[in-house]
Amino acid sequence: MEKKVLIHSIVFSPDGVSTAYLYNDIAIRFKAQGYKVVVLTTTPHYNILKDRLAQQPLVKRWAGLFYISDFNGIKVLHVPQKKFKSSVLRIFGFLYWHILSFLLGLYEKKVSVILSPSPPLTIGIINLILGKLKTSKVIYNVQEIYPDFIINQGLKFKPAIYALKKIEQVVYNKSDAVTTIDPVFYQTILPRFRFPEKLFIIPNFVDNELFKPITANKIVLNQDYFPEKNDILKLMYAGNIGHAQDWVPLLAIAKELRNEKIEFWIIGEGVMKSYLEQEIIKNNLNNIHLVPYQDRELMPFLIAYADLHFIFMAPEMEGQGFPSKVYTIMACAKPLLVISGENTPIYDFLNPLNCSFLVSSGNISEKCNVIVDFLKSSVLDRTLINQMGSNGYNVIEENYSKDVVSQKYVDLANKILTN
Repeated sequence: MEKKVLIHSIVFSPDGVSTAYLYNDIAIRFKAQGYKVVVLTTTPHYNILKDRLAQQPLVKRWAGLFYISDFNGIKVLHVPQKKFKSSVLRIFGFLYWHILSFLLGLYEKKVSVILSPSPPLTIGIINLILGKLKTSKVIYNVQEIYPDFIINQGLKFKPAIYALKKIEQVVYNKSDAVTTIDPVFYQTILPRFRFPEKLFIIPNFVDNELFKPITANKIVLNQDYFPEKNDILKLMYAGNIGHAQDWVPLLAIAKELRNEKIEFWIIGEGVMKSYLEQEIIKNNLNNIHLVPYQDRELMPFLIAYADLHFIFMAPEMEGQGFPSKVYTIMACAKPLLVISGENTPIYDFLNPLNCSFLVSSGNISEKCNVIVDFLKSSVLDRTLINQMGSNGYNVIEENYSKDVVSQKYVDLANKILTN
C-alpha cells in the first residue's frame, strides 16, 4: 500500500526563506523513498522571488480561493496570504489560512503521516484534528520554541500566554512524534512531555550540492556591491535584518575599526534595516556596506567573497532559535564570528567544533574589545580563520548533509507507522 505524507507548512517553494528550502528538500526525500507527497502551504509572502514564481506558476482554483502548483512532481496547495500592515488584516489572514488549510487537508485521502514545522504553534492543533479524523500519524517539528519566543519579545498578556502554553502542551503530548533541532531545545522542552520518548533530535541540514567551497577566481557577483578587495578583511552577514540579531556591537566595532583594512557587508531586508542606514550615515561608517537581498543561487558566491561571517545574537532571542545560515557558511568552508551566551543552541553547537570565534561573556564594551583585537590580528595572519573554515566544512560533510538528515525524517515516519 502506498504511503502518503501531507507536509503542512506556512512556507514552501516558491517562497524564498530558509524553512521553505529545508522543507523543499524533505519533500523531495519523501518522494524519492516511495511516498506520495502533498504540500499544504501559503502563497509566497515572506520573500517573493519572481524567477521562482515563473518556474513554479500558481494556478487559481475556485476563483482564487486557493492555488495549486507543481514542485518536482509534488502537488502543492497554496492558501492566499499577504504581509498586511494592519493588525486586524493580519489576524484575519491568519485565521483564513488555518480554516482553509484545514478544509483542504480534509479533502486529501489516505494520508499516512502529517508533518509540520513551527511556527506557528497553532498549526500543530490543526494537524492533530486532521490526524484524528483521517487516522493519520502526526509529526511536529520544533524549529522555534513557542510561546517562549514571543514571550521574550514582550508578550505580557497573561490570558494569551496561558492559552499558548496550553496549546503547546496539547501539541507536544498528543502528536505521535515531536522533533527538535538541537540538544538545548531538547532539554528545554523535554520537561513539558508526559511521554519523553516521543521527542527526537533531528538537526537542520544544508544543501551541500549548492553550498560548497568556491575559489576566488570563480566568484561571480555584482562588482558595484562586491568589488575585488584582496587586501581587505571582509566580514559579512546575509539574512533577515531583524530583532533576532544585536546590531549595537556591530556599530561599535565598525567605529573602532574605521581606519583598519576591515570592512563589513550586510545583505538582506528587514525591520532593522532603516535603523542601520541611519546609524551608518550618522556615524560616517563607510566601512559598512548595506546591500539589497540577493538570490539564493548567489549565496555560495557571497559566502566565498567574505573572509569571515558574523552572527551577533540578541540576548533576549538567543535561546529560542538557531540560525540555519550556520550550516551553509560551514559547508562553504568559511569561519564564523559569533556573539551568543553559553548554553544557547548556537554556542553549544559551535563550541566543540573549532570552526568559529565565539564571544559569550562580558558587557558589550568587553565583547567588542575582544572582537576588535581578534580582527586586527586576523588582518595580519589569516591562518587561524582559514583553519576554522576547513574544520567547519569537514563537520558538515560528515553529519549535516542534505541526504543524511532529510532521510532521518523518512526513517521517523516509517518508525511511527510501523509502531
